[in-house]
Formats: sequence, C-alpha cells, structure tokens
Amino acid sequence: MSERFHALLVDKTESDFSIGIREVALSELPKADVLIKVAYSSINYKDGLASIPDGKIVRSYPFIPGIDLAGVVVSSEDPRFVEGDQVIATSYEIGVSHFGGYSEFARIPGDWIVPLPENLSLKEAMIYGTAGLTAALSIQRLEENGLTPGKGKVLVTGATGGVGSMAVAMLAKRGYEVTASTGKESEHEYLHTLGAAEVISRNEVYNGKIKALDKQLWAAAVDPVGGESLAAVLSKIHYNGSVAVSGLTGGGNVPTTVFPFILRGINLLGIDSVYCPMDIRKALWKRMAADLKPDVLNRIAKEVSLEELPQTLPIILKGQARGRFVVKI
Repeated sequence: MSERFHALLVDKTESDFSIGIREVALSELPKADVLIKVAYSSINYKDGLASIPDGKIVRSYPFIPGIDLAGVVVSSEDPRFVEGDQVIATSYEIGVSHFGGYSEFARIPGDWIVPLPENLSLKEAMIYGTAGLTAALSIQRLEENGLTPGKGKVLVTGATGGVGSMAVAMLAKRGYEVTASTGKESEHEYLHTLGAAEVISRNEVYNGKIKALDKQLWAAAVDPVGGESLAAVLSKIHYNGSVAVSGLTGGGNVPTTVFPFILRGINLLGIDSVYCPMDIRKALWKRMAADLKPDVLNRIAKEVSLEELPQTLPIILKGQARGRFVVKI
C-alpha cells in the first residue's frame, strides 16, 4: 500500500482560502483504531459549508471534509473489525473535527463504524449516507409514535432534497400515501417516480399565513425545512399525529403556539442522526437494507468523482441539488 494518496483538502489562513485535490501522507491522518480504504462518500449540506471559507463547520485547517464514507478495512486495532471488512461511517465528528471521507484512505474510531449489512452495496450505502439515515430515523420515530399506512397521508417537505427524496421513497416502499411538497415545478415527475402519490407546491403548505389551528390534512410529516413552514405544518396535522423535524433550511425560528400540542395532541419529534446511539444506528442500517430499501434507490443519486467535487459542492449550497450526489473515490 502506498504511503501517499489523494484527498480533497481545504485550507484557510488569515488571508487566503483554498480547496483542491492534494497528495496526502498516511502519517497526516488522525490517529484512530481502523484504517479504511474509502470506496464511496457523498455530499451533504454540511460538506458544502465545509467547502467555503465562512461555512463555520471545519474547526481547524488544513482539513479533509466529507461526513460520510463507505469502504474496506485495511488494518484495525479494534477487535470488532478485521482486514477486508466492508464498513460504513457517518456523522459523529467525521468531516467536522476529524478528517472525513473525501479521501482515498481514512482512519476512523471503531465506535463510529457500522458493518455493511447484507443486501446493501458500498455505493448504495453512500446513496443513503447521512441523509438516508436521517430519513430512516424520522420514519422510525413516526412509527414508534403510532403512524401506520392506514392512518392517512404523510407529508414530506423539501421533497427534492437529500432527506426529502429518501423519505418519499422509503415511505412509499412501506406502503404510505405520500404527499411531497416542493418549490420546483420541474421536479414533479421525479417525485412521482420516487413513489409520491401527490405533489404539491410549498405555497400549499405555507402561504405566508399561519393559523394556530388549521384544517387537518396529514397524519404525519417528515420535515427537513423547519422555520415558518414547520409552524404551518403543525397546524394541519391530524389529531394525535406527529411531525419529525431534522433541518432548518427554512430557518431556526418556529412561530407556533401551544394549541396544536394541547388541543390536538400533536407530537413534535426532534431527529438527530449525528450522535444517534450505535444500537439504533445499526438497526436502522439493517432496515435500510430491507423494508426501507426502495426499488428506486439508484434513481435518487448522481455519481461524481473525487476530482469533480470542487465544482459540485457549491450546487448543494445554492439549493439546486436533486436527491443525492454519491462520490466515487
């Protein structure tokens, strides 16, 4: 094995910021239990932020971004993993304070690693990535709070994004009647392809006015948007329904009242996939290889190379991404 390899490196000084493919030595990787030859990574919003000078994600420079990775174990000091094991690592401190997946090799703590489940390839694992894990956790939390396919329509906001696309496809796979919300009229056919029974505009979810309680339209919702849109969604959920919120692309302030919660028994479920406990994480990955695995999984992603990353990362920050970008290393 070569002692030097290629990675996407970002660097920042008081006067300059740079991003590009650089040659890196194994000795420059952080110390950790398991050395992995990375096969695939993916692009998430955090990765886009890590690629700009004022993204406030990277904690020290120079740095290798990429919060997701999947690959094969090269060597391990952790007895749970041996050479040749196929593994997944997402979130925790990866791509934030610990060198990430935009690299031909990565050293990762064993406590952050999930064995690749049967019926899932390394590429499929990265089509999912953190976005897929977040969608799966959202669905699991909704089902734990009583959601079943017979309860009614399920809304997915921000439906063309990574979490949204995954949620639409997973819910459809589970037999739910999915209403997908998007501001992109050109993407209606794409969302129907993923399994959405109905596609509506974001204005039909939030038209600029928020009622304390509105007409009950949906049994539950997966919401990676947040903000004022989330307040509108809460007012339109069926009695004793739930909303799983995982993002804030619409803002961090939610101008709601207590009425949906105390008069309709609505549950607002916070979804955190970054520090999701390992036992839940492993169970979710097994579900993502089984009952949550959509037949259209490969239609959700576009593959790009490591060399294409500097030109691709800005797309996600501009809100122009559809589904997922999977990165072949």
